[in-house]
Amino acid sequence: MKRAKIAVVVALVALVSGFQANARLAFGVKAGLNVNKMHLNHDELLDGSNRAGFTVGVMGEYTLPMIGLGVDLSLMYTRMNSEVEAHIKTGSLNTGALAEYNVGKNFLEIPLNLKYKFSIPVVRHIFAPMVYTGPTLALKLDGSQNSFATKTCQWGWNVGIGLEFIRHLQVSAGYTFGINNVMDDVDLPFNLGTVTPGDINMRNNYWTVTAAWLF
Repeated sequence: MKRAKIAVVVALVALVSGFQANARLAFGVKAGLNVNKMHLNHDELLDGSNRAGFTVGVMGEYTLPMIGLGVDLSLMYTRMNSEVEAHIKTGSLNTGALAEYNVGKNFLEIPLNLKYKFSIPVVRHIFAPMVYTGPTLALKLDGSQNSFATKTCQWGWNVGIGLEFIRHLQVSAGYTFGINNVMDDVDLPFNLGTVTPGDINMRNNYWTVTAAWLF
């Protein structure tokens, strides 16, 4: 029995060592575009519009090829452009007038994703489909420029799909769900009826398409 336990331990150590020997640690550069839209809880008075931005930075990826599971961590400079429209009201009547506010900001974005790559025997050396998910933290680099003041730390959750070509080029598309209320303060110089600044909840949701080259 003792010899059997020793054999099992040796087998497990050999298996783990095999994983480590075949593990891949790669670093690269990544760039892409995003489409950002602020989601607000008062749709009848406040509405966010789609606006395009960009992202560029570096990434690292650690993968266990035998099972296709890995993680990637990126450090990105991200520009998010957003526009919020406020429907001006007089008493209970909507005047039809609009006030538009651009709330574009610059961020240091740090996404950490759990990634799975599908190994298709015939074409695995040419391309591999992949899926990923994980949290992202966006740290605002600039201050408020208008009546909408957003928080410095903005949390989100990524989900996405992609393709890896020749083990170096990764093309992916994903969606980030805003987790926290990013509205810090608001100073609106017009009447929104019964809505007060503390009632406004705003979440940052966006699509991102990126291309990365791993060395």
